Amino acid sequence: MIYAKKLRQFNNISHAFFNSKGGCSKGIYKSLNCGYGSNDKRKNVTKNLRIVSNKIGCKLSSLILLNQIHSNKFYFCKKKSKKKLAGDGLITKVPGLAIGILTADCAPILFYDKKKNIIGAVHAGWRGAYKKIVVRVVKYLLKKGSDLSSLYFVIGPSIAQKNYEVGRDFKAKFAKQNNKNRKYFKTIRKRIFFSLRDYIKGQLKDLGVKNIEIIKKDTYTNKNNFFSSRRSKKNNHDYGRNISLIMIK
Repeated sequence: MIYAKKLRQFNNISHAFFNSKGGCSKGIYKSLNCGYGSNDKRKNVTKNLRIVSNKIGCKLSSLILLNQIHSNKFYFCKKKSKKKLAGDGLITKVPGLAIGILTADCAPILFYDKKKNIIGAVHAGWRGAYKKIVVRVVKYLLKKGSDLSSLYFVIGPSIAQKNYEVGRDFKAKFAKQNNKNRKYFKTIRKRIFFSLRDYIKGQLKDLGVKNIEIIKKDTYTNKNNFFSSRRSKKNNHDYGRNISLIMIK
């Protein structure tokens, strides 16, 4: 379990970024695989979700996850929906309702509005980030009466720039969106590398959000014990999902 300094200062919320350790899955899903979207045994994923729910302090029945689709769509939840919602962001102000995001190199983003006592969880891979999901979330919060000074955003463990090689077309797409986006790319011996974390942080900073934390844990590097889509695909096998959770106590 990894905690964010900027969130841990608030006693009324519970949160954690989990890696792959501490669960009951076997083989390539060893051990805390929390993704039903993998080919892991469903009963093992359920057990793992129960484990992380207990760690956060809620019942599994009070945990909300999404059918993540790499979009800029998010939901404000007052209760758990009977069917799984399709999107990439969750916001709530209901105590005891845990909201979570699954990742395997993409960036999990947890946030808290101390003024409004609102929490949120966002899944941002390059597609969601490019579609400005965090921008839409912040603008929504401001419209609802939040203050920029009261917002605390944490960009959780994700793939580091040194392991995120991309093509020329990828860079051109981001440069076309905004020429300033070129600063999030680095070229080494004609190979291009992208910093997803810094791109997301830049969007938040451009909006005026000042309380931003990046947890600099690379999901691709084996020693950090995270599931990694890119690493697994390189080895031609399926992969588990890391989970990040937040809840108002």
